[in-house]
Amino acid sequence: MGITTAPHRTQTEWHRPLLANAVFMFTVALVSVGGLLFDDRHLVGEPVWLKPLKFGFAMGVHALVVAWLLGKLRRGRRIGWWLGTVFAIAGVLDVGAVAYAAANGTFSHFNENTDPVARTVQAAFSVGIMPLLLTTFFVAILLLVQRVGDRALTRALRAGLALAVASMVVALWLSTSSGQTPRVVADANGHQVSLVGAHGIGDPDGNGMPVTGWSATGGDLRVPHFVGMHAIQGLLLLTVVLCAASARRRWLRDERTRADLVGAAALGGTGVFAVLSWQAHRGQSVLHPDLATLAALAAVAALTLAAVTAVLLRARLRALPTPS
Repeated sequence: MGITTAPHRTQTEWHRPLLANAVFMFTVALVSVGGLLFDDRHLVGEPVWLKPLKFGFAMGVHALVVAWLLGKLRRGRRIGWWLGTVFAIAGVLDVGAVAYAAANGTFSHFNENTDPVARTVQAAFSVGIMPLLLTTFFVAILLLVQRVGDRALTRALRAGLALAVASMVVALWLSTSSGQTPRVVADANGHQVSLVGAHGIGDPDGNGMPVTGWSATGGDLRVPHFVGMHAIQGLLLLTVVLCAASARRRWLRDERTRADLVGAAALGGTGVFAVLSWQAHRGQSVLHPDLATLAALAAVAALTLAAVTAVLLRARLRALPTPS
C-alpha cells in the first residue's frame, strides 16, 4: 500500500486581521455613500460624508494589499503577523474616528475643541496614527531582507512600501508647514470649532477641488500623501501587466527586464512624489504649477523615459539571436 502525502501548500495565506480591517473599511465607505445621498450637511463647502468615504475606500484597498503581502513572507512571518495586526487595529481607530466625527457633523483633523466628540477623536488619533507609520516602516524592512516573488514583484513591493512610509512622513512634516495659528470655523451644525493646523498650506481652508477636496488656492499635503500611499497599487498593476505581456513578447520573459521596467516606474513615481511635496511646501496649488514646478516635472519625465528606453534597448539586444 502506497503512502500518500498532503499536497504542498503554495497559495498565499492572507492576513486575516487585515482582511477584517478591509471589510470594516469598505463598510464605512458604503455607509458614507448612504450619508452622501441622505445627509446634506457640509463642512467648509464639502459634504460631511465625503471624507470617511475616501478614507474607507483608500484604507480598504491598502489593507488588502498588505494582507496579501504579509502572506507571502518567507522569513519573519510571525513578526509580520503582529505588525499587520497592529496596523489593522490602528487603521480601525483612525478611520472610525473620521466616520464618528462626520456623523456628528464636525471636524476630525486639527480639531482642538474640548467637547466629548472632539476629545474622543483626539484620543483615537493619538493612539492610532503613529502605529500606522511604524508598522508600515517595519514591514518595508522585512521586505528589504528577503524576496517574496520574482524580481519585478519584489522590487514593486519594496519601492511601493518605501513610498508609503515617505508619504506618511511627508504628511507629518507638511502639516507643520500650514502654520499653527488657531482659527475658528463653523462646523456642519453651526458650532464654532477651534482648528490648529490644516491640510492646506498658504491657504489653510482654501477652496477645495471636486471629489478630492485638495486646495485650489494653495498647497495641500494630501496631494503627495495620496501619490505616495497608492504608488504600490500602481507598481503591482504594472507588474501584472508586464507578466501578462510576456506571453506575447519574448524579450519580456526575462525576469531582469521586467524588474528594471518596474524600477524605472518607481523612479518616476518617486520623482513625482518629491516634486509634489516641494510644490505643496511652497504653498502652491497642484492646479497652478509655476515654471519651476513644470521644469522639475519635465526633468522627472525625461529621466524616467531615458531609463525605460535604456531597459528596452538592452532587452531587445539580449533577445537577438547570437550569430554562429
